[in-house]
Amino acid sequence: MTAVQLDKSGKASGKVEIPDIFTRKPKVSLLHEAVVRHLANRRAGTADTKRRDEVSGGGRKPWRQKGTGRARQGSIRSPLWRKGGVVFGPHPRSYAKQMNKSARRSALAMAIAAKAEAGLLNVIDAAALAVAKTKELEALLWPENQTDTVLVAVDAAKDSNAKQLWRAARNLRRAKVQNYDDLSVHSILRHERLVMSPAALAALAEVCGG
Repeated sequence: MTAVQLDKSGKASGKVEIPDIFTRKPKVSLLHEAVVRHLANRRAGTADTKRRDEVSGGGRKPWRQKGTGRARQGSIRSPLWRKGGVVFGPHPRSYAKQMNKSARRSALAMAIAAKAEAGLLNVIDAAALAVAKTKELEALLWPENQTDTVLVAVDAAKDSNAKQLWRAARNLRRAKVQNYDDLSVHSILRHERLVMSPAALAALAEVCGG
């Protein structure tokens, strides 16, 4: 399988063979599990409501048991009362989900394979990513005024221009730059197109194949 190679102007200049690890057929169930895990692990889980034993007040019986013509009540902290306790309300908890390391790596490889299969994976030379201004990066990613969203993957240890690339992308709502080890199935599938440096592609092939 091949990916489209981009030149310094952001236009297609040829094809690049991608590693075999990124040619496996995507499994929707595995991709779905990875996305659900990613979104669940981002949840803070800090929502909290007060139970009837946590609400202030209600130390005495509101009125006597009989003779008033009203329903019997034992406390104003009852869930039946305004400002009373909440029944089955949320309380702090962890929403974290577990997933095997091999399954996570397979899902990541399949997400990249899905982009390659759809013709939405681009490989761009590291020298072409030497942009310092937002307008330059915008012209590089959308040379023909496209409207798609783009995820750019780099290897910060080997791509010397990674820092200035991050600065150039800060004001672009349709583009995001991430280091290869920060990529997730969710971020790949959320963006319409995936652009990678050769170093990031090689590093991810090693990670997913390990």
